[in-house]
Amino acid sequence: MAAVLPKIVRNLFRRRSLFQVRWASDECANRKGLILGVYLDPECKEHKFTSAAAKFNNQVGGKLEELIRDGKPITEGKSAVFQNLDPEYYSVAVVGLGKQNAGYNPLENLDECKENVRIAAAAGARELQRLGASAIQIDGMGSAEAAAEGASLGLWRYQECLSADHKIDIPPIDLFYDDDKEEWERGIFKAEAQNIARRLTDAPANLMTPPVFAQHAVDLLCPCGIGVEVFDRDWAETNKFRLFLHVARGSCEQPVVLKLSYCGGMAEEKPVVFIGSGVCFDSGGLCLKKCRGMSKYRGDMAGAAVIVALMRAISVLSLPINANAIIPVCENMPSGMAMRPGDIVRCMNNKTVLIDDTDNEGRLLIADALAFTAQNFVPRMVVDVGTLTEGMVAAVGSAATGVYTSSNEMWKEISKAGAITGDRVWRFPLWKYFTKKVVGIRNADVSNRGFGPGGGPCRAAAFLREFVDCAEWVHLDIAGSGMLMETEDVPYMPIHRMSGRPVRMLLQFMYQLACPSKPEVD
Repeated sequence: MAAVLPKIVRNLFRRRSLFQVRWASDECANRKGLILGVYLDPECKEHKFTSAAAKFNNQVGGKLEELIRDGKPITEGKSAVFQNLDPEYYSVAVVGLGKQNAGYNPLENLDECKENVRIAAAAGARELQRLGASAIQIDGMGSAEAAAEGASLGLWRYQECLSADHKIDIPPIDLFYDDDKEEWERGIFKAEAQNIARRLTDAPANLMTPPVFAQHAVDLLCPCGIGVEVFDRDWAETNKFRLFLHVARGSCEQPVVLKLSYCGGMAEEKPVVFIGSGVCFDSGGLCLKKCRGMSKYRGDMAGAAVIVALMRAISVLSLPINANAIIPVCENMPSGMAMRPGDIVRCMNNKTVLIDDTDNEGRLLIADALAFTAQNFVPRMVVDVGTLTEGMVAAVGSAATGVYTSSNEMWKEISKAGAITGDRVWRFPLWKYFTKKVVGIRNADVSNRGFGPGGGPCRAAAFLREFVDCAEWVHLDIAGSGMLMETEDVPYMPIHRMSGRPVRMLLQFMYQLACPSKPEVD
């Protein structure tokens, strides 16, 4: 015991001096922070520095190694913060990367190396932000792109409705001691694309009405060279968007339809057509949702937000493909004009739809857009994105995006993109079993709810399939992954914030289609 006491006393004095330096430095404007990575051998519990961390440790005469050895093991996704190590840095956060040489895990369908870096970078950045860092430099930790993504996503906040006194400072981030600056910039760009979708979905519904959303799309996309056409109710009536207009009739906010176009490939190449469901607020209509928690359904236009952010990223990266997008945007509200359970509406492809549930409105918007696509495009592939069913939340939570596709090849590419970006996906069945649940309804061709217990997400996909006229079709249900993060399932996605997913996955997917000889976006 006597031999142990001096070491404890030394540690106490060391920690005390560190805190003294911290408080004495409060008046200084320069509070630069540094994030360094460390691996931990799961068997012998020994730490191993990344190359950048090893260089810094040598720079400070081995002090960092001594402090880590005396403290608790820094496990995966955790951080330890030290002060008074180097005059240039106010705080140094050492973050755990788990075991070294992690790679693709087929059981998890995840590149664990990249994901560990994202988690570690976010943990360190948020801790340094909490301590008041004015700027943060980050060790690339073997994947500068993933480090940039994790830190940028972890620090982002929606603060546009806060006064200056209540806003949280978001420190600028930069790469520390790594030659791959290009990879770092790529990660920053991809995270910023996702943050665009987060900003659109996290805005309150009274500040993100359909016309306002359209204006944001114009402001974001036109400077990038994307063609943006905004159509009003009269155009939608002329072009027989009857299902969409039937949803919109319950709100006094004017509905709009956005048509986006990007030409990056040869003129004769078929385009990829994206469809995003844009319900700026979903009350459930006459089938009213529960009052408690209803505010999160301001994010029911996440599908539309994802497509806007994706189209912008495709253009800025100059991907060699042609892409179009159809985005119907409206609100689903209860009123004397609102659609009623039991209404029957004829779609532009002449199929009649029974409105069994007014809270199943997202599929009605997508159905009209699918029918319009079939009549006006010869697409290479159609991808629709929407927050369609609470059943998807019950099935996989926020762990993955639900995928329905008629193409095995497209599924392989999407699954690969999910593993690379950490925005994982999971395939659900498009069986005739579910088609039989939504067709053959009395008095109508198809029901927007269907019948029978369970299988809600699969019935929604079966409903949409009735409006598809394309061999290559992908439906993404992002009700769990693309809206409010209600649990800390993804450490670099802050809780109680919209996620903006799966922008990075779709961008990676498009890159794989456009540049099949290269594995990742560059």
